[in-house]
Amino acid sequence: MEYKNQTENRAFQEMFQAAVKRLQNRSGEEIAAKSGAVFHSSRNTIEILSFYETIEIQLPGFHINSDMDEWHYLILLHYLDMADGTEGSQKLITFGNLKDGLIRGTRFDRTAEQKLEKLLQDKDPEKIQKACTSLGAEFIETKADLCAVFPVFPRYSVTLKVWFADEEFPASGKIFLQDHADHYLSVEDAVTVGEVLLQKLSEAFSCL
Repeated sequence: MEYKNQTENRAFQEMFQAAVKRLQNRSGEEIAAKSGAVFHSSRNTIEILSFYETIEIQLPGFHINSDMDEWHYLILLHYLDMADGTEGSQKLITFGNLKDGLIRGTRFDRTAEQKLEKLLQDKDPEKIQKACTSLGAEFIETKADLCAVFPVFPRYSVTLKVWFADEEFPASGKIFLQDHADHYLSVEDAVTVGEVLLQKLSEAFSCL
């Protein structure tokens, strides 16, 4: 297990350094314009909202003022790197519908449903709504019993649809992305975003 952790840490550091190197070749103004972040030239920082937290990124090293999970940090850098400013519609897609998502994305769709069923078990509607609100979610009307939209990044949201338990079926949920998601993150990073959301929801429930 220790060897595996060292291997994963090495892989993470290589990806992290590569992401920073790519971003250092671009101007803060360009990165902010395409990602929906804000560039402060006087402080040479990029300010970006992720979930409920405003993150300040110090250039040129791309250091942050947050103790966020390291994989969340990495996908933030990948988001800034890939963002091309594409505007999306309100159309939602599954992870399996992402570019190159047939295997990895479809597998995550199934895993997410299983994890959500466990997470939502014995949770009343009010508690579910409170957990989502604590993560900065906005609620919209759909055919689902609850539909929460999480602002992962300015132009990259994740939508959670929940159907509450009744006499016949347990509570269930599915998560979706917007149809322009491929312009901002790869399928691997999209799956990581989904895993981060599920972890945050689990932590939010435990705090209520």
